[in-house]
Amino acid sequence: MAASQQHRFSGPVTVFQERRLPEPASPAGYSALIDTYGLAVPLPRTLSATGERHRITQEGGWRIMTPRHAPHPTLEGHLTFALKYEGLDLAVLKRLFQTAGPGPVEELVRDKPTGSYARRIWFLYEWLTGSALNLPDAQAGRYVTVLDPELQWGTKGETAPRYRLKNNLPGTPDFCPLVFRTETLSRFIDLDLPQRALDVVADVPRDVLARTAAFLLLKDSRSSYAIEGERPPQDRIQRWGRAIGEAGRQPLDHEELLRLQRIVIGDGRFVKLGFRDEGGFVGEHDRETRMPLPDHISARHEDLQSLIDGMIAFDRNAAQALDPVIAAAILAFGFVYIHPFEDGNGRIHRYLIHHVLAERGFNPPGVVFPVSAAILEQIDDYKQTLESYSGRLLPLIEWEPTEKFNVRVLNETGDFYRFFDATPHAEFLYGCVQRTVEEDLPNEAGFLRRYDEFRSQVESFIDMPERTIDLLFRFLQQNDGRLSNRAREKEFAELTDAEAERIEAIYSETFAPKNQVEGLSE
Repeated sequence: MAASQQHRFSGPVTVFQERRLPEPASPAGYSALIDTYGLAVPLPRTLSATGERHRITQEGGWRIMTPRHAPHPTLEGHLTFALKYEGLDLAVLKRLFQTAGPGPVEELVRDKPTGSYARRIWFLYEWLTGSALNLPDAQAGRYVTVLDPELQWGTKGETAPRYRLKNNLPGTPDFCPLVFRTETLSRFIDLDLPQRALDVVADVPRDVLARTAAFLLLKDSRSSYAIEGERPPQDRIQRWGRAIGEAGRQPLDHEELLRLQRIVIGDGRFVKLGFRDEGGFVGEHDRETRMPLPDHISARHEDLQSLIDGMIAFDRNAAQALDPVIAAAILAFGFVYIHPFEDGNGRIHRYLIHHVLAERGFNPPGVVFPVSAAILEQIDDYKQTLESYSGRLLPLIEWEPTEKFNVRVLNETGDFYRFFDATPHAEFLYGCVQRTVEEDLPNEAGFLRRYDEFRSQVESFIDMPERTIDLLFRFLQQNDGRLSNRAREKEFAELTDAEAERIEAIYSETFAPKNQVEGLSE
């Protein structure tokens, strides 16, 4: 291929774009294409190279393959290697196609018109760039899928007869993050968490389940604000909790996102409501100069329309075919990276998790998994998950400060938000969902049943209003099952010594150790 031979692919190296290789090896697949064509893209989490050893090793973000895996040193050779062993990285592929132009791809397909990899590259070029190549429709070749379902999660696919392919990409050119199949995700899926949740609630009395659901809903709403470092009034927490409780009932569209922002913000006097019409970033300002110090730069406001349209299309189509938690991770983390609003993005990002899970019937009817509470308890892992992509993205964004001490992005960045590897996000979210199913749901239901038993036994020998029993319980809980001298001398001075001892014995018999008691303790 004359066109591709104009680019020389490098031989063995020990350092690649500041990443050390575990041994001298030749970049292969995406790493070779990024280097040779000078592509300014987020590097894949795992890069490939071929070494001299006859065994495959993986270390320090590198997969070192054997000499027999070494691709032919051409565009076709490295593209085929990438699709075969590394899966699809749509951001790299789109920037490559824009840089290389149509000629090399047309030549590649003409050389091997029935080749499955040639036809996949042809499809991806036209799908990503929106430009048709000067090629006649394929006349032969076995139908294969665009995305290798053994490497990454896709849909069943729709026939694309021009290429004799099945398009199983889980999205559109406007928004299509991808998730790799990993042992971690396979283990989570094998747990069958929806059935486990149903098993938990099966034996819970209806009234207890209703109270459990109400508490978990409030817990999630409160935690979502806490993640943002906010302590809003109780009415705002409850209003947001009601919105979460209705997640999945309304289709996702522009108006629904705007409605959710209005609920989250409440008082919009000092926050500009609606989609951004300027840049945005997450971070701090320099104390002296007020210059932005971004940890993450949001998508350009010029790209918001197409990005939101892509997310809506994903929710209505691909999200219905993927595993629900994987779909929720793609949609929710895609949203938070885009950051379309001036404020409220984080809470809506977590709402979208509930939206997908409820829409897909993942959780029992009327029960909201307190995912935000699980995130709050693992806040460092959550931040690390967010930074797994934003940290690779930030160096590629060219920006300048504005007169309002905001940021103005100077280069094309839209594709970095359309296409990213959401595997760490799916694994993190699945861990949170597992925690809510196996711990929060049964613990809260069990707590309420024990509390009801405690209250019933106390009421069996003494008349006491429910709110007084609640106060009594709190005193016992805070003092390891004993009524303090203060409680005996003030709020419960009317109790006899015998009654107080009996109440303490009931508490001791009814409740597990303190570290197993949840619910009203919060």
